[in-house]
Amino acid sequence: MFRIGKEEAQAAARVIESGSLFRVNSKLHEVENFEKEWAARLNVSHALLLTGGTGALAAALVSIGIGPGDEVIVPAYTFIATPIAVLMAGAVPVIAEVDETLTLDARDVEKKISAHTKAILPVHIQGFPCNMDAITKLAREHGLYVVEDSCQAAGGSYHGKALGSIGDAGTFSFNQAKIITAGEGGAFVTNNDFYYQRAVLYHDCGAAYWSKEVVGGAVPFAGGNLRASEVTGAILRVQLTRLDGILADLRRVKKTMMTALEGVVRFNPSNDPEGDCGTTLAMLCDTPEQAKTLAAAIGGNRPYDTERHVYIHWSSILNKQGAGTEYQNPYRLPQNQGLQTDYSVDMCPQALDVLSRTAYLPLNCDWTDAEVAEKIELIREAAKNL
Repeated sequence: MFRIGKEEAQAAARVIESGSLFRVNSKLHEVENFEKEWAARLNVSHALLLTGGTGALAAALVSIGIGPGDEVIVPAYTFIATPIAVLMAGAVPVIAEVDETLTLDARDVEKKISAHTKAILPVHIQGFPCNMDAITKLAREHGLYVVEDSCQAAGGSYHGKALGSIGDAGTFSFNQAKIITAGEGGAFVTNNDFYYQRAVLYHDCGAAYWSKEVVGGAVPFAGGNLRASEVTGAILRVQLTRLDGILADLRRVKKTMMTALEGVVRFNPSNDPEGDCGTTLAMLCDTPEQAKTLAAAIGGNRPYDTERHVYIHWSSILNKQGAGTEYQNPYRLPQNQGLQTDYSVDMCPQALDVLSRTAYLPLNCDWTDAEVAEKIELIREAAKNL
């Protein structure tokens, strides 16, 4: 959480006092209004608020028709929810390398494309923009969909376009650790009317009853219940007003530190420094030991050590435990036999190398100039001892 205060409490209280906490037939239309405001912010046609980023990812994949028999390429470095969302759609994830930007390596993606590949799922991890030019070019050449995982990148951009708005669909998370938050929550966005209609059906099994118009050209199917409450919508509407300020201050802190530390440490390259959200300072070392030493000295961490974000720790994926029962396990479906699921812990050596040699320092948008200067000096001293 970056910033939150009495305005969010007042927004939540307003909903509670109205006695109308359910988004359907709401008196205040908080969820609906947030969806309109989020769509306008990203310059997209549709936004759908859901209970979380994982559900948003699954809704996005289902919306474009991903299912059994399909492969979806995901990065070796992302929260485990990304490949799990692929399994939720009945398809299987194919794991590809990340490069020094810590995002999908388009060169390895191209190697992993097969006759069964249906989509590429780039992840703007830590608010670092992916190389969307290379990824969308590959998608066009091979007739693939692109679903952006922007769960850690609310407000980020790539060459002037909002992250999440570039592919066929985009997704966001608003949980406690994200740039703007309601504790939990997620969003699906798209410019495609049909995909939006299918996402609505997937996220709400009652959608065809609440509003006949959402069905449109999409054939009704059995969805679930990933509806967001009016309290979530109200809090996020306030958080959205804070987003520009949060990003401006994060980026100011990061730029100040990078300018002061030029030539002192080596920074991981960026696909778009201006569009980077500024949540994290990433420094690339020569060896894993140096990265570990640097991270410890400055109160940071290595992405390699976050476990749930690194493919070698995705036990449910590596062991092909794709569901609670074997009958529902996508890895056991006949349509998925013969697909690229020969996983191993050493299948993405480049990713493991980069992750192990990178030191992170999480940044705070409320650091004073004195605190920023203190962090800079801390890194200077630590770098001398590497």
